This record gives sequence, structure tokens and C-alpha cells, in this order.
Amino acid sequence: MLKQRRDVLVVGGGAAGFFAAINIAEKNPQLKVTILERGNAVLGKVKVSGGGRCNVTHAEFIPQELVKYYPRGEKELLGPFHQFMTGDTMAWFEARGVTLKIEEDGRIFPVSNDSQTIIDCFLNEAKKHKVEVLTNHAVKTISKTENLWQIETNHDDFISEQLVIASGSSPKVWKLLQQLGHRILEPVPSLFTFNIKDNRLKEIPGVVAQNTEVTVLGTDLFSEGPVLVTHWGLSAPAILKLSAFGALELAKRDYKFSIQINFVRRTAEEVIAILKQEKLDSAKKTVFKFPKFDLPKRLWQQLVLAAEMTETDRWGDINKNQLEGLANQLTQAVFKVDGKSTFKEEFVTAGGVDLKEINFKSFESKKHKNLYLAGEVLNIDAVTGGFNFQNAWTGAFIVSEAITKKT
Repeated sequence: MLKQRRDVLVVGGGAAGFFAAINIAEKNPQLKVTILERGNAVLGKVKVSGGGRCNVTHAEFIPQELVKYYPRGEKELLGPFHQFMTGDTMAWFEARGVTLKIEEDGRIFPVSNDSQTIIDCFLNEAKKHKVEVLTNHAVKTISKTENLWQIETNHDDFISEQLVIASGSSPKVWKLLQQLGHRILEPVPSLFTFNIKDNRLKEIPGVVAQNTEVTVLGTDLFSEGPVLVTHWGLSAPAILKLSAFGALELAKRDYKFSIQINFVRRTAEEVIAILKQEKLDSAKKTVFKFPKFDLPKRLWQQLVLAAEMTETDRWGDINKNQLEGLANQLTQAVFKVDGKSTFKEEFVTAGGVDLKEINFKSFESKKHKNLYLAGEVLNIDAVTGGFNFQNAWTGAFIVSEAITKKT
């Protein structure tokens, strides 16, 4: 089969692939840039991200602070974030007609609240800069002859001087990179919710405890923030952060472990003192009906019942054991986790190409000249909130700078 010549081939029609291709073609219009996408559509993950709104990035503008959101990649991304950062991402999209907004929790979305806005931006920019997008082109082999990369797909064969791998968490592409001598760290899920069957949670899905501390017992894993009760267990930022930073440890445990939650972020002794005062001040009030510590009423009621009180017990009637039991439920509630559930459609993995094999000044492979890798194909992942996209934008931009300097 006749091999088609391109200047730059980009494997992967996702966020990092499009960002790299567009920036390369924009900086050097003479280059013939082609994206190879194995599926029949591009930018699928962009489409579903942020609940269909596309969480473009996060409003953290200090590189030293931004890297703290990456369980894998913290050290390596510090330099790159000094080159292309959150503010650069916002400016890039705004310059191309996409107005962005920062929400209270720091997440950044298009004002349209529609991920299609980001997709349309990419498709329009690709067309404008004559980036060729070939769908249904699954890469079968990658090899190198002299200074040229040879790519065989299920449709056509290509040769190119520059090759960008931005295929995300693709086991098939990881295998091809392994054959090229790269070390691949076995992928495990990184963002997931905890499956928990517990009577305290069974009747209260939808309840959010806003200010908690969560610890995985038997480990150093700890997080803080909101916890959401779901039909299958627990979710929300405090849980998702644990799942990201504990991805490897929790996989080793086959997702069977116990967590301890402090719902009030006080010590048991402090809570007992407050409850004793409440016993004196509100002796005739029922414990069940009047939540303390700004806890959601339904959660408070479940913790009261778990402390072996009834719906009619009054503060003046509860004994020392019940008081201590309630303090324990509020500050040291233990839940058994038995399994995980993927966080929406935003499947993120820990694993990928070993970061020691990448030059982070250019995102070029240390093993092969003119081979660049960006996005989740690398062993980089982050907590939820737009951080995984920021890694994609930064890596892809730096790749585009490196390639255009050579050409």
C-alpha cells in the first residue's frame, strides 16, 4: 500500500490531540497536520465532561498550588505550568470566541454551559488551519525507519517526521508504545465513588455533608470537604480526592476497606462538651428533631438512631452512653467500602507511560527523537474539577512549541 506523507501525525482525536494539532498548524501553516482518530467521532470525552458543560480548567493561577491537585505528575508539571497555565488556557479560548466563566468552587466552564461550544471551537479552528481529521483510523502498528515514523492504520498507511501520541487511556496504543521500548505503568481507576451498604445511608440519598474529614483506616490517606450520599454509597469531592490520591493503594485492597468520617471536624471531647451543654439547655426538646452542627436534618436523624436513641428521646432523658455514642457517630463514624463505581462518564486512570522517560521541557520521548506524548497517555492524572484538561492543554501546547521550533 502506498504510504501517505504528512509533516505531523497526531494519534488521538481528543482534547490534547486537537489542541496540539491546531497550535502546530496555526504556528506553521506550511505543515501538513493530520489527526488519526480510531472512533467514528472526535472529542467524545470533551462532550461528556462536567456533566455535558465541559469543565475547561480550574481557577488556580499559581503553578506551585496547581500541581498539588495531581497525585501523579505533581513534580513533573511544575515547569510546564510555568510555560502554559490556567490563565493561558482561558486566553486561548477567549481569543477564539469562547467566553468562559468561573464558578464559586473554582471550576471554569463556557458561559453557554454546553460542551458543544468547546467542540465547535476545535472543529472550526481545525478547519480554519487546514488540520486534516480522519475518523475510523485505528492505529495498528508504529515503527521507525531512519528519520521517518511509519504508521499503519486499518485504512491507510502514513509516514511522518513528527509523531504526537495523544490517545488518552488507550491500552492498544500503550501496547504499541511498549513495543517501542517505553515502560507502561499498569492503569488502575483514579476517579471513582465508594460503594457502601449501610443503614445510616440507605434512606438518605441526595444528602450532602458540607464540611467533613475522611480517613481510609489503616493508611495515611486523608481528605476533607463535601460528602454526598448516593444510592450506592458516597461521592463528592472528599471521596473523589481520596480515590485519586489513593488509586494504587485502594486497587491493592481490591476496593474493600473502611473509612472513618468526622462530620463536624471537631474532636469527640469537644462534641461531648457541646452535647452536655445542649442536654442542660434543651432538656425538653427531642434530640431527633433538632439537628446540631449545621448538619442536614436527615443525616443527623440517622446518626441519632445509630447512637441507639429513639425518635422521641428528649435531651434531658439521654444517658452518658447515648451521649458518647452520638459524639462517636458525629466524629468517628466508620463505614465499610465494598467496591467502586466510575465517576459519571469521566473515566480517569492512574497509569500510562513512565514519566521518567519524558523530557518535560518539550514532552518529547527520551527514547525516540520526534516522538511526543501529551495528556492521559502519560502516567499523569488529577482530581476532578478541570485539572485533567489543564494537563492536556499544557502538554499539547508545549508539544506544539517544540515541533514548530524544529520545523
